Amino acid sequence: MNENSQKLVLVTGATGIQGGAVADEALKQGFKVRILVRNKAKAKAQELIKKGAKVVIGDFDDPVSLDNAMQDVDAVFSVPISGVDTVRNDRERKQSLALIHSAVKNSVEQFVHTSVAATSRYKEFPKWGTGYWFEKYWTDKWDIEEAVRSAGFAEWTILKPGAMMENFTEKVESMYPRFKQGEIRTAVLADTRIDHIAMTDVAKFVVAAFADPKMFNHQSIELAAESLSYSEIAATISAVTGKTLKVVTLSPDEALAEGMHIYSVRGDEWNNTVGYNVNIDLLKSYDIKLTSFKEFAEKNKKQFKIG
Repeated sequence: MNENSQKLVLVTGATGIQGGAVADEALKQGFKVRILVRNKAKAKAQELIKKGAKVVIGDFDDPVSLDNAMQDVDAVFSVPISGVDTVRNDRERKQSLALIHSAVKNSVEQFVHTSVAATSRYKEFPKWGTGYWFEKYWTDKWDIEEAVRSAGFAEWTILKPGAMMENFTEKVESMYPRFKQGEIRTAVLADTRIDHIAMTDVAKFVVAAFADPKMFNHQSIELAAESLSYSEIAATISAVTGKTLKVVTLSPDEALAEGMHIYSVRGDEWNNTVGYNVNIDLLKSYDIKLTSFKEFAEKNKKQFKIG
């Protein structure tokens, strides 16, 4: 008998990119999967239900629904809803802490949480404390991680990915508004390299932690598969699609004048001066095959909307 089939995992964010990838991978590996959603009519929820996931309706702002979702659960996957507004209004912090509290209250053994790479180094960022960076984004991420570490779970793991390869497919309209016209317009310098990972690879690490909690216990693991410049990314997408994608490098002032959100511009500057700096070689010890950007591009060729 597959030992995984005896373990019930609760996956949050299952209709999103990360949570959906985790639910998919957990089902493939034979786990019993319960997905926490607000609306089970969503296409992704229905797709997972057809694959064997059980659904529970709930909301992070409703403690009773969270407690209901936790019944008989062995492990939880936690992915916060993150963005400028959710950080500003404290929603990410409150919802994450509510999920942790409910899991502890209901005696969940294992908690696997995704954060972001570089959180442990935020005090070392140049200009830290001046308000130049979106500081609450970083301090909230770190505080939530610390809440996981100190909650008292028998087994916990924190996974910290760099940039998502899916930014060029699933999130391209918000990330790169001129992508459809064949342009990546950015304040990231030409020689800056950014650590990227596919969410399917993050999901592999999550499910590996479910399968072998002791191996991953009390670990905070930064994740990336490849460190790439925008010119390398554009060249790969161009080669795979047969359509020209070029990079237009802007100064921060030019980017702001074009209407780019100030936090997007600051993010580009952060990549230029700080960066995720994931030690990709360290990940080899986990024996999990990571997806190169070329492999990702070939697999998702039809999702690149250019022209």
